[in-house]
Amino acid sequence: MIEGKNGSVTTILPGARIGILGGGQLGRMLANAGSAMGYRFVTLEPTPDSPMGQVSEQIVAAYDDREAARQLAERSDVITYEFENVNAEVAAMLMSESYVPQGSELLYTTQHRLREKRAIEAAGVKVAPYAEISSEDELLEAVRRFGTPCVLKTATGGYDGKGQWVIRDEAEVPSAFAELSKARTQLVLEQFIDFAMEISVIAARSTTGEIKAFPPAENIHNENILHLSIVPARTQEAVLREAERLAVRIAEGLGVVGLIAVEIFVTRDGELFVNELAPRPHNSGHYTMEACRTSQFEQHVRAICGLPLGDTGLLTPVVMVNVLGQHVEPVLARTAVADEAAKRLGVAPKLHLYGKKDAVFKRKMGHVNVLAPNVEAALDWINETKIWKVEGTC
Repeated sequence: MIEGKNGSVTTILPGARIGILGGGQLGRMLANAGSAMGYRFVTLEPTPDSPMGQVSEQIVAAYDDREAARQLAERSDVITYEFENVNAEVAAMLMSESYVPQGSELLYTTQHRLREKRAIEAAGVKVAPYAEISSEDELLEAVRRFGTPCVLKTATGGYDGKGQWVIRDEAEVPSAFAELSKARTQLVLEQFIDFAMEISVIAARSTTGEIKAFPPAENIHNENILHLSIVPARTQEAVLREAERLAVRIAEGLGVVGLIAVEIFVTRDGELFVNELAPRPHNSGHYTMEACRTSQFEQHVRAICGLPLGDTGLLTPVVMVNVLGQHVEPVLARTAVADEAAKRLGVAPKLHLYGKKDAVFKRKMGHVNVLAPNVEAALDWINETKIWKVEGTC
């Protein structure tokens, strides 16, 4: 529970202004959802005409610009962030000058893989076996202990597969260590989990301590970039309920305010290992925008503002498919004409584009939520379009 100066929970009602550190697509979708509720928004973002800046006020400045951060504080009744690589020191400074219900501790924890893993374990949840690596000799010893394949990662930075090296043979150890050491941060080696499926759960915890989880999504990646999120996930109901329980336990154990995305490996025996956390709205939660009673973006606004959390119930089966730079042109071409396949399959594709200027190859430009009578129909539509044909099997 977050207490105000009078000892009660701070409630930020519609009409107030929410400040967001970061102005990418997550901020844009937060602003769209919150604006519908009556909130106003301002973002601190270095890129002019950012995705969020197109739908809200924008302060154009670097994330570590303290004077700009103070401007954000002056214009905001409450401040949040849309991605975890925001400068934690600036977030800590803002806590003394504004209302930042998420605080800076969770940022500090999730910006570093070793701290994150230790925090997950402290919450009583399993992660894949791992080892801190500070030398090539330590890496070789750990590779021999874990066996191959195993994954070497930088402790900070890295996303969509960056800052990682899958070691498939001991002979790769010198090259892997040399390459990832260039990041000048700690390294962590993770034992490879032979998983049958990756799922993720988005959980929300309010300033009042109320917690709710969204239905787990089954995630399929291509070249380490999320390709599909399938809901309901195609696994046993008991596995899905346990995944939700773990996400709630982590949200409570880490004192989360707002959203926490929990990525989980499911083994062939139904064992669950938490892979990573993200303390913000998440790509795998975009399906909630049309498919749930409350979207992840509205839920985040509710959580940080101290409003009652919304119903997370699933309204319809759905598959979210990411639109990368190479997909934008064919997606737009298909949008301009009647969709015979959608009518025949009984699906409703909902396009969301993020307002990014350049459609760069493999860059996330948007997504499509394919609402359907069942996930098989949604996957059939995605395959029939042939837009994502190089992304692998659905």
